[in-house]
Amino acid sequence: MLGRRTDLPFERDQSTRFLPWIVALMVFLGGLMFAAALIVADTVDSWDSTLTGRMTVQIPQAAATEASIATLTGKLEVTPGVTGVRPVPEAEARALLIPWLGEAVVNTDLPVPALIDVELAAGVRTDAASLAASLSQLVPGVTVDNHRAWLGALINLGRTAEILAFVILAMIAAAAVLAVIFTTRSGLAVHAAIIELLHQMGAQDRYIASQFQFQAMMLALRGGIAGAAAAAVVLIVFAWVGRGIDAAFLPPLTLSLGDWTALLIVPAAAVAIAMLTARLTVLRALARMP
Repeated sequence: MLGRRTDLPFERDQSTRFLPWIVALMVFLGGLMFAAALIVADTVDSWDSTLTGRMTVQIPQAAATEASIATLTGKLEVTPGVTGVRPVPEAEARALLIPWLGEAVVNTDLPVPALIDVELAAGVRTDAASLAASLSQLVPGVTVDNHRAWLGALINLGRTAEILAFVILAMIAAAAVLAVIFTTRSGLAVHAAIIELLHQMGAQDRYIASQFQFQAMMLALRGGIAGAAAAAVVLIVFAWVGRGIDAAFLPPLTLSLGDWTALLIVPAAAVAIAMLTARLTVLRALARMP
């Protein structure tokens, strides 16, 4: 198919020389935007599944004895809506502070409260203040951290950024459609005499449209491969630069195998858009001809 012969001398058509570059730019920007949307979506899904259904009970170090932890654990296990209770080992609790304070500070005699991880049933809304008041009657100074309260706004921000990324992708696709329409119309004007001759020889509009469709496919394929390769290089560089970053809640700058596969949608969509746009543009233009 790639070696298919065309009846129109597209190789002498200078109106198409910029289309591969335009498609390459669109695929490059679209690939980066799609990758950003995938990273944000994966991060938000991770937050939503691992943190919003949990609460953390904090016990001051002075009151964090084995007896007090056992008492609170027993109370939490019979609390309605609680499906899991796990006292957090001190080493694990200190590790949680490393991204914020640094390993050198955390590994000193820094007082760290004892933590109890509480897992809630799906859809359960437990009032953290009421739970903290109930637990404080057993062990004074206990506090309860409801992750849903402060993480909800962050998740909403991530979802908004995800939607915005897809809106920008739609705008990029619209710009690509306009570029193909302009290029195709220019090609129709350049080859008007040959198209008229083909009509006189009995060529149907669908056949002429297929000529432009094939040309658009070849140009978009060249640009799509170049743009996808450039986007892949940028994403690999970002992943390499950010491989040592372990900041809390910072989205990972790497893509999974599934994400890389999904990115192939961008160049494939660019080629499909170019082919469909060119075909429809030619058919509509030929339909208006006498």
